[in-house]
Amino acid sequence: MLSTPLQKGRSLATNLCASFAFMALPTAPSASSASLLQSSSAGLSGLVTGLRDHLTAPFSEPSLRLGVTGLSRSGKTVFITALVHNILTGRRLPLFRPSADARILAAVLRPQPNLDLPRFAYEANIDGLLGPQPVWPESTWRLSQLRLAISYRPNSLIKRALPGPHLLNLDLIDYPGEWLLDLPLLSMSFEDWSDQVIEAAKQPARAALAQPWLDALGRLDLNAEQDERAFIEVAQLYSSYLRACRAKNLLISQLQPGRFLMPGDLEGSPSLTFSPLPRPRGNLKKAGFFAACAQRYEAYKKFVVRPFFQDHFSKLDRQIVLTDLLGAAASGPEAVADLQTAMTTVLQAFRPGGNSWLSQLMRGRRIEKILFASTKADHLPRGQHPRLAGMLEELAFEPANNARFKGADVAFQALSAIRSTRQARLREAGQTYDGLTGWLQGHSQPKVFYPGELPATLAELKRGIDSPLAQTRFLPPPRMDQEPQGLPHIGLDRALDFLLGDLLS
Repeated sequence: MLSTPLQKGRSLATNLCASFAFMALPTAPSASSASLLQSSSAGLSGLVTGLRDHLTAPFSEPSLRLGVTGLSRSGKTVFITALVHNILTGRRLPLFRPSADARILAAVLRPQPNLDLPRFAYEANIDGLLGPQPVWPESTWRLSQLRLAISYRPNSLIKRALPGPHLLNLDLIDYPGEWLLDLPLLSMSFEDWSDQVIEAAKQPARAALAQPWLDALGRLDLNAEQDERAFIEVAQLYSSYLRACRAKNLLISQLQPGRFLMPGDLEGSPSLTFSPLPRPRGNLKKAGFFAACAQRYEAYKKFVVRPFFQDHFSKLDRQIVLTDLLGAAASGPEAVADLQTAMTTVLQAFRPGGNSWLSQLMRGRRIEKILFASTKADHLPRGQHPRLAGMLEELAFEPANNARFKGADVAFQALSAIRSTRQARLREAGQTYDGLTGWLQGHSQPKVFYPGELPATLAELKRGIDSPLAQTRFLPPPRMDQEPQGLPHIGLDRALDFLLGDLLS
């Protein structure tokens, strides 16, 4: 049987990789577990993989792995659904240049390349949004993937002269931001982590939420024989405390382990059935309750945290980070400060930088573009959107500056992947105000609101805001399937242009 050029190219690349492998030496291990993780794709495995990918590139269809993350309720699922729907239906997105110039010829969903990952539920999500009674899709609770193949007409004369269709396979990787908060655990012992969590739980803002769990810790015999019922009870109480913190936007940066809130397919497994414990006094039994919890904590890091970063996260090309800054501000100053800590923790997990062929060979892939988006922009009149984006940029200045220093392209913007409100003008006492109108649960007609004025600086925002819309949950607007311009949005086209525009040129 004759081989195709693609098969010959891949075979040649594989043989060259095998010949080159003996030359590659693994990099020396670094001091901390986090550093070990971040350099895991270097060395023998990363070098050979990078060489293989570079040599097969001329024989393969171009592909891009776009990571979509954010903490709970930040809008990840809605963003991916709106992105895919607008491109599949050929809607004109005026600030997305390939779409505005009518250079996107067609788009289809294709089987995803990673068969071990759940498929993103695009069809169910869009059916719910476009149904007779629109509903928001369920939030992200596990890792998922969707491949969108885009056929386009390049604007480069050189590219146009090349034969064959011009395709880009866009692999969308959806994952909970809570999982990234586990990164610090890799360099922390069970005892040190427990001390940090228990101390934070005793602070005034969280003490009442943590009391049932803390009371259970006081009743534990740390040297008792292992009893699965005791593991389950204390793990459930600790998980309930974490969920209560998340609901009030408290202690976001320490919602660890992240899988306790987003267990995915691991729900009920021993690696998710443990809890922080107070430091024991006296000698410990090797087979006692404390030792067993410490063992499960280490197993969680080994079998859950490291594989996620090594198998999926380290292979991303570009990234969008969605943030509910308005929701945090409505919960008070402590929540905003904690969101800033959480974002810094999340972004420390990224591997930013350029992706030249040589750098990929030597140090593995890097995230070359990062977009930070403050969601729920439709909760504010359009005149306040630049201020919302500016506050997010101030909030994430340090990690963003570090990413730029390492060669990544970074941008900030306000965003609503599906706009659930419309602008309105309100008059009161002879004065005119910018307002909004939107649909709320239980109302047969849209309701008009005055959202208030966003503070001018992040420092003012950290002191809290008094806005009736900061935590209001609007329903999706009705009859979106009849919109000639596709799903209504704020800034989705700008986001797509930053993340994809250069690859479709």
